[in-house]
Amino acid sequence: MSDEVRVLVRHVAEDAEAIESAYHQVSKELAGVAGMLGNELWRGLGEEGVFVVVSRWRDVAAFRTWEAGAAHRDSTSPLRPFRDHDGGRPFEIFRVTAAY
Repeated sequence: MSDEVRVLVRHVAEDAEAIESAYHQVSKELAGVAGMLGNELWRGLGEEGVFVVVSRWRDVAAFRTWEAGAAHRDSTSPLRPFRDHDGGRPFEIFRVTAAY
């Protein structure tokens, strides 16, 4: 398989418009980041107000390089107030091991 990874970050917001606006703002900031292949905003159907941002990366090294960079915190700051810290770890990294 490939070296691609997905990073999932869980957010909680009562105001869907606010989180969607923040997501679009962050996505514009991240356009063109080396190694980032794209991202999506998912809205939970089972639990009201739960959202997950899923980003696709060429490999874990590309993600780690961006994450360690100075621009990381500034470019993602609009989404930070919505980050879900109540459920434990708010993000997880997954390697793609199979796909059809």
